[in-house]
Amino acid sequence: MRIGLVFSNIKPSYFPHLELVLDAFQSNGIALAVEQEFHRPLLAQFPQLTDCAVFNDADSFKTQVDLVLSLGGDGTFLKTVLFVKDSEIPILGINMGRLGFLANVNKEKISEALENLLQKNYSLNARTLLQMESKSGFFGTNNFALNELAIHKKDSASMISVEVHVGEEYLNNYWADGLIISTPTGSTGYSLSCGGPIVSPEAPIFVITPIAPHNLNVRPIIIQDNLEIRVRVNDRNYTHLLTLDSRSEQIEQAAEIVIRKAPFTVQTIQFNNFSFFDTIRDKLLWGLDRRN
Repeated sequence: MRIGLVFSNIKPSYFPHLELVLDAFQSNGIALAVEQEFHRPLLAQFPQLTDCAVFNDADSFKTQVDLVLSLGGDGTFLKTVLFVKDSEIPILGINMGRLGFLANVNKEKISEALENLLQKNYSLNARTLLQMESKSGFFGTNNFALNELAIHKKDSASMISVEVHVGEEYLNNYWADGLIISTPTGSTGYSLSCGGPIVSPEAPIFVITPIAPHNLNVRPIIIQDNLEIRVRVNDRNYTHLLTLDSRSEQIEQAAEIVIRKAPFTVQTIQFNNFSFFDTIRDKLLWGLDRRN
């Protein structure tokens, strides 16, 4: 087995936990691969990585990795998805800060997680992605998102008008600060902060959530994920922001975006003793009585 390690940054606080990871894999004869950007900084602290493989894009990643650890937070996990793409290489998210929804293995439980990983005491959870198309070719070959697509107003105090069609039907013209279209995985991200519902990751749906809508009777709506969504910004301002997960580009007025379910999924590692509902309870402190 060949295991890749993905980071967004390297902090001294990571070193004790990373030592556990390296020792566990090397003592079991597992080859490692590290993103080229972080190979040299890591060598200063971990000389045992001298002979590990390096990757710098999705193509070199897929030829050297069978399973990948995302070491950071949920943002690092989303970065890892850009390496994995449609390869179905499983991802394990280890949170080096606070517990995340995607990077849901707490750093204090790394030893337990590694033991279960090496013994293959886990299952794979297929996560739906959305994919967008446009005449302008926004985001190139990275035109997909695990969490959400969002359209935002740019450098303006006024709201924008976003026209949405679902399938062959007109849905609404949203007057708002923006609009979010999220996957079930993304329901616990930006959409949740704007009043969207929490959705089980296996649900075959998308969530359309307005950002600060002008009309309070405009609420989030859930639609089935086999429907095409067409979005157009109708506004006097010339440019707006289009984001996929943590990436953004400017779009022009009246540009049409088509959103569909991506033709591939991302495989996440779920340990048999820890579920999505466990993460929800831990992250949102459900069941705790703060009066005591």
